[in-house]
Amino acid sequence: MNLGIKILVAEDDPNLGTILRAYLQQKGYTVFLAIDGQMALDFYKQEEIDVCVLDVMMPIKDGFTVAKEIRRIDKRIPLLFLSAKTLEADKLKGFEIGADDYITKPFSMEELLARITATLRRSYTDDRPENNIFSIGNYTFDYHRQILSINGSDQKLTSKECELLRMFCINFNQLVERTSTLQKIWKDDSYFAARSMDVYITKLRKYLKEDPNVEIVNVHGVGFKLTAGMAKDTKK
Repeated sequence: MNLGIKILVAEDDPNLGTILRAYLQQKGYTVFLAIDGQMALDFYKQEEIDVCVLDVMMPIKDGFTVAKEIRRIDKRIPLLFLSAKTLEADKLKGFEIGADDYITKPFSMEELLARITATLRRSYTDDRPENNIFSIGNYTFDYHRQILSINGSDQKLTSKECELLRMFCINFNQLVERTSTLQKIWKDDSYFAARSMDVYITKLRKYLKEDPNVEIVNVHGVGFKLTAGMAKDTKK
């Protein structure tokens, strides 16, 4: 049932971490267990993580710091905090960072599973096929079929082109940061990865030139922005 779902669990208590991993694996999830904040970030950047469960109090980097760094890369990935802290201020801080849920210790395994399941359901509603067809000016972009269409003419896109264009569509008319894009799609923000991304953006601009109202704007030194007369998800 949960085949392919990857969960990052960051918990510095070795006993609790081992129990959490074993329980979630038994439920069919693939689990990566980190015992400190830096290890959690490393796992996140190396693997295609679907949901992060972060303990607040961890060595090297605490859960809030890890969450901030992850949110700079991906504003949509589900984040759940685990904490022994019950203060309202701590919970509010978690939600301000962008947490989807905040679970106070002690908790039952069943409660954690229910919260993870609910968060995944909420967060990935927009990833269903019917919500991955976008209108960009006079173009139609079908993410899953990897096709960009205009006036009956189809352009087949590569996987990287699709990921880039989808990121621009989801963040239409908003700044998409260069570094975040590199880390999310290329898993690398080196000079060579940046040059590669520039090549793909040049290709996308070429594909989109049939509609003069559509433009991928270069925000100098920061990132890019997709603009058009209208760009929206065509879900009904």
